[in-house]
Amino acid sequence: MTATDRVDRPDSAALDARYGRTPGKKRRDRWIYLIAGALCAIVVVTWVIWAGLDQAASTLDAQDTGNTIIDDRTVSISYQVSMPVGSTASCALQVQNEAHAIVGWRVVTLPASVKYTTAHTDTVRSSEQGVIGLIYRCWLT
Repeated sequence: MTATDRVDRPDSAALDARYGRTPGKKRRDRWIYLIAGALCAIVVVTWVIWAGLDQAASTLDAQDTGNTIIDDRTVSISYQVSMPVGSTASCALQVQNEAHAIVGWRVVTLPASVKYTTAHTDTVRSSEQGVIGLIYRCWLT
């Protein structure tokens, strides 16, 4: 090997230090990644637990099954409510006119039942001719 064939190469350790590839930097980066991963895992596990517990809450489902216009001021509304056995609920029923304005409103209380799904029919008085009767909303009480 001659003097012209020899290339002066900087020391590998010097290059690593210059470009931030030292063993200390590698350890520091590894710790940062581990801590960030652990924090992400904690957030995901916390969210899964929270979402799971939220689903465990009692649910209620109400569905209109029909309505009958009895006269100019009275509408009969039939509906089904599915709720946990032994729970009570209240439902807001409404009557709408041709312009979909609410012309009648009533809140009914549903007693506890031994069945999950129960059928109900209630009448609602209106201030003018109604064309439809609907469930507005139901909630557990």
